[in-house]
Amino acid sequence: MSWVHPEMAAILASAPPVPDFQRLPLAEARATFGRLNATWNESTPALAEIRDLDIPTPWGAMAARLFRPSLAPRRPCIVFAHGGGWTFGSIETHRGTMARLALESDACVLGVDYRLAPECPFPAAVEDVCAALDAIIGGLAGDAVDPYRMALAGDSAGAAISLLTAVSTPWKPRLRAMALFYGCYLPVFDTASHGAYGIGFGLTTERMRWYWGNWRGPDTLPDLTGLPPTYLNSPALDPLRDETLDLVRALADVGNDVTIDVYAGVIHGFMQMSAKLEPARAAHRAAGRFLSEKLK
Repeated sequence: MSWVHPEMAAILASAPPVPDFQRLPLAEARATFGRLNATWNESTPALAEIRDLDIPTPWGAMAARLFRPSLAPRRPCIVFAHGGGWTFGSIETHRGTMARLALESDACVLGVDYRLAPECPFPAAVEDVCAALDAIIGGLAGDAVDPYRMALAGDSAGAAISLLTAVSTPWKPRLRAMALFYGCYLPVFDTASHGAYGIGFGLTTERMRWYWGNWRGPDTLPDLTGLPPTYLNSPALDPLRDETLDLVRALADVGNDVTIDVYAGVIHGFMQMSAKLEPARAAHRAAGRFLSEKLK
């Protein structure tokens, strides 16, 4: 029997049942996902400024949100891609996570409302995060941001988007760091962690297959050489845990600077639960320390 952190057990015991998203109409599923995540934003940390921006792209204006822990000019900037299986989520569902990451890293965080699948499958989301990098480096945020101290971050599906952005952006030399939280990097469903945690621990293997069918992303890892120092974490009770561990080995094998933390007793998506879960707050502190150090 897998150990569950007492605070995680209390959250699970009081949580409403997770609906069968893939069998709901898409608009209803997205609205439900948003409502379920709204509770975690009720204790969003106070920041000096939270500002909405429009990112110009060839396919239209894209919403983004800038989180500033202080009004000091030319702060480093972390471009953040939210999770949600490439199908759900927004800069609103992950408002608390991004605000806390800004506070812990002492850096600006730019959340990106990238286009969602299945209407816009791969590579749309990667193109959108690349466009956000282009816009911020081009001066869209004014003197709030130092365009020479940039990082990428994301959770779950957003971690995969951030990784693919890092290998494809022409701004790779300006990236000082990357932080990838419990990501889904390949359509592989027969790992030991899928076998152990693919039912009964929040995210299921069945739903992950559906997400991948919507996303239709690459089924092999990209060229990982020359990436910035990368921090990864994983909850121990996550069907995607082994994907993170495999990516750590792949990054190290080609000479990248890589750091990994595994958090016992918690499930996929745990960093959004900072209001009630100490391991989530610890994960934000650890990621913030890493990013702060690399962005100096």
